[in-house]
Amino acid sequence: MNRITSAVLLILCAFVTCTSFAADPLVVDLWPGKTPGDVGINGQEVSRIHQSPIVGPTKLITNVTKPTLTIYQPANNENTGTAMVICPGGGYWDLYWELEGEEVAAWLNSLGMTGIILKYRVPRRPGDVRGEPPLGPLLDAQRAVSLVRSRAAEWGIDPKRIGMVGFSAGGHLALATATTFEKRTYKPIDAIDEVSCRPDFAILCYSGYLKAKDKDEISPGIRIPADTPPILLTHANDDSESVGGSNAEHSAIMYLALKRAGIPVELHIFATGNHDFGVRQNEKLPSSWTQLCVRWLRSQGFLKPSSNG
Repeated sequence: MNRITSAVLLILCAFVTCTSFAADPLVVDLWPGKTPGDVGINGQEVSRIHQSPIVGPTKLITNVTKPTLTIYQPANNENTGTAMVICPGGGYWDLYWELEGEEVAAWLNSLGMTGIILKYRVPRRPGDVRGEPPLGPLLDAQRAVSLVRSRAAEWGIDPKRIGMVGFSAGGHLALATATTFEKRTYKPIDAIDEVSCRPDFAILCYSGYLKAKDKDEISPGIRIPADTPPILLTHANDDSESVGGSNAEHSAIMYLALKRAGIPVELHIFATGNHDFGVRQNEKLPSSWTQLCVRWLRSQGFLKPSSNG
């Protein structure tokens, strides 16, 4: 019996990633009333456990009609002042809440950074163009950056060190926010919208929707302003995800476009690692991207030198 129990525990430990935080998170509504630009969907918000062929069971959330921010703050004596708005992936249909949300926030907290998970509207709404990124999530992301910056002092955040990190479709959302800050995609509704929605940096992990279909150029919906913030891209060369066509060419083409536009940019493409590697530490090559990211943040002045990471 003891052997059987031990075997079961080992199996469970292999599938469960333990996350720990300094305190319970603060959850804040993104919009004061009705979600702007949203036609709505049928059904209530739900979560489920998805059996991913790459990472195993992980929690997904969908049917989001009331976007929120979930703020995980590091211990006071470890706070660096740097924060990231986290955009989970899911093809703009679901949100990989655990793998690309809570686990990322825990990683950021361990480094003294505030992790803020953006629960943006999913799934796609009626009228969204098939095969293209929907419009609604960008409204949520722009509002999220402004809201975080407007409450930076309250949350122990440096208003000049607020970045974004996104995974898969969430990576596209981070890039869209970092390049679409000159004009909001919605009509301002309150004082929060008077605060800049430009992130100070953006990190894109195995992103899709960056490359034009059948062309070696960026998607026609993307333009790169001269003051686009620094960008870090990471991908695996054998990425097999078909949603949004997120193979490594998307990151490579985006890197070239940013470089040619004079934007500070860094790219890491690993030989193997597939999709959905998140921030998990294992024997796979992409697990080293988190250390590379910390060094990049320090080199850009967004994270002061520390003994952590």
